[in-house]
Amino acid sequence: MHAGAPSLLTDHYELTMISAALRDGTAHRRSVFEVFARRLPQGRRYGVVAGTGRLLEQLAAFRFHPDEVAFLRDRGIVDEQTAAWLSDYRFRGDLDGYAEGELFFPGSPVLTVSGTFAECVVLETLILSVLNHDCAIAAAAARMVTAARGRPLIEMGSRRAHEEAAVASARAAYLAGFASTSNLAAGLRYGIPTAGTAAHAFTLLHDDEKAAFASQVAALGEQTTLLVDTYDISQGIRNAIAVAGPGLRAVRIDSGDLSVLAAQSRALLDELGAPDVKIVVSGDLDEYAIAALAAEPVDVYGAGTAVVTGSGAPTAGLVYKLVEVDGRPVVKRSENKATVGGRKTAYRRHKPTGTAVEEIVLSQQATPPPQPGDRLLQRPFIRDGEFVADLPTLADSRAHLRDCLITIPWEGLKLSAGDPAVPVMVTTAT
Repeated sequence: MHAGAPSLLTDHYELTMISAALRDGTAHRRSVFEVFARRLPQGRRYGVVAGTGRLLEQLAAFRFHPDEVAFLRDRGIVDEQTAAWLSDYRFRGDLDGYAEGELFFPGSPVLTVSGTFAECVVLETLILSVLNHDCAIAAAAARMVTAARGRPLIEMGSRRAHEEAAVASARAAYLAGFASTSNLAAGLRYGIPTAGTAAHAFTLLHDDEKAAFASQVAALGEQTTLLVDTYDISQGIRNAIAVAGPGLRAVRIDSGDLSVLAAQSRALLDELGAPDVKIVVSGDLDEYAIAALAAEPVDVYGAGTAVVTGSGAPTAGLVYKLVEVDGRPVVKRSENKATVGGRKTAYRRHKPTGTAVEEIVLSQQATPPPQPGDRLLQRPFIRDGEFVADLPTLADSRAHLRDCLITIPWEGLKLSAGDPAVPVMVTTAT
C-alpha cells in the first residue's frame, strides 16, 4: 500500500479497454462519462450524494506506482505501451457534479467526468466504489435522522464493517445529521465529534456492578454514561445513581424491549431524584425501530449495524456510463439498461414556498434558460486536473443536506415505500 493512495483500485477490464484504445488511437478521444442511478433502492424515496470529499482526496493521490506497473506488466495484464501510459498517469480532465449533501433521484447526473477516454475510464472503479458506498450509508442515516425527530444519534457500527468502510461510514452518517461517532479514526481525520460508553466486559471485569460504575466515574467524572443492562436494568439504574448521584449524564440500555424499558427507566430515574439523567438506547436500531420509539422517553439513539450496512441497501446502485465522444452524444440501447446520450445539465424546480416539485435534466443540446425558483444542481470540482478554489467542507455539506431535506414534500420523508420524492424529467435534443 502507498500512503494516502488507493492501491491499484482499478478493474482488469478498464486496463483491457485502455490497452486496446491506445493501440487503435481512440484512447485520446474527448469523452464524457456520467454517474447516475437507474432506480433507487427498494422502498427509498430519495438518494443522498455523499463521498465526494473522500473521492477528491483519492483522486489527488491516484497514481500508478512503479511496483504496481511492474505487477501489471509481469502478469501480462498490460503491454509496454500501456505500462508507459500508466506510469505517467494523473487525471488532467474536468469533474463536475451535485454538491455533497445534495439529494438525487433516478436519472440525476450525480457526477460528470470529462477528459480523454483513457484517463476517464480508468477511474470507473474508484468513483463507483466511493460513491456507491457513501451514498448508501448517508441515505440510510438520513432516514434515521428523520425518524429521530431531532433527538441526537451516535454512529457506533465500526465493528460491523471493514476497517476503512467504518471510517467512511462514520463520515457519511455525520454528513447525514448524526451528532457523533464512536470511531476515533473518523474523529481524527474529519473532525467529527466522538462519543462512547463502556462495554459489558468492563462491568463483568469487576466483582460487582457498583465497583465497575465507581471505577468509570472516578476516571471520567459524573458526566459519563453508564451501561445498566449487564444484569438487571432496574438494579443497574439504582446502582448508577447511588454511585454517581443525580448529576450523572446518562444511562444506556442495549437490549430488551426498548419501548417498555425506556418508559420504566424514566419513571425510576425520576423516582430516584434524577430527572436530568438522559436515557441512551442502542441495540440493532434501524430507522423503523427508531420511529417506533418516537413516543418514548428516549433522549439519544445509538445506531450500529443498520447504518454501516445501508439499512438493507448497501449500495446506491450508481453506474458510470459514457454519454459523449468528441462532442457527439452516444447511447447504450441494451434492454432495461438504455442510457440517454449527451452531457447533461440539471435544475431543481421549486414552488414559491420552497418545496421542490420537479428535477429537470437537460442534454447540452437542449438547454432552455431556467425559470424563477430553479436551482442549478451541478457545480465544478476539478478543471484541467486542478481542484477549484471553493470546495465545500464537511460542515458545509452537512448543512446543505439539512436544507435539501426541508425542501422535499412531506410524503417524500415517509419510511414506507413510494414514488421518488421529486420526479425527474429528462429532456433531449430533437
